[in-house]
This record gives sequence, C-alpha cells and structure tokens, in this order.
Amino acid sequence: MTYLINAWLDRPHPYLRILNRETGQVCVALEEDAIEELLELGELDVQSLSTFEPTRQKEQIRQLFLFCYARALRPEVKEPLWR
Repeated sequence: MTYLINAWLDRPHPYLRILNRETGQVCVALEEDAIEELLELGELDVQSLSTFEPTRQKEQIRQLFLFCYARALRPEVKEPLWR
C-alpha cells in the first residue's frame, strides 16, 4: 500500500493527512493540537515531508501512524485520528 501526505502546516489552523494513494481514503488526520505535540516531541520532521527520498518518507509515515495509535490509547483522547 502506498500513501500520499497532504500537509498544510503554514496556515492559521494547520493540518496533516495521510491518504491511501490508490483510493484517496484518509488514513490519518492530524489537526493543530496533534501537530504542535509532534513538533514539541521532535517527532515531526518537516524536511522528511517534502523529500523525495523514499526511506525518509516511509519512516516519517510510520512515525505518524504510531503517534496516532499511541495518542488514541490515552484516556483523554476520545476520537481516533485514523479512519
């Protein structure tokens, strides 16, 4: 399965989506609070989002999926970030 990263980080309310490239289905949706947390933790590498190096992109996508799953397990988070 291949993915497409759709990220708008330089706007007042940034968001990041990971889409299934074949179907266009949203697999991960990150909003402003999650993006801020990722940046604070050093887990979001903006350079990896814009690189054409497959290994770096694959690792960044893997980290984003793991972050979403871990965040969904927290008691205070009610809604999963993946679909």
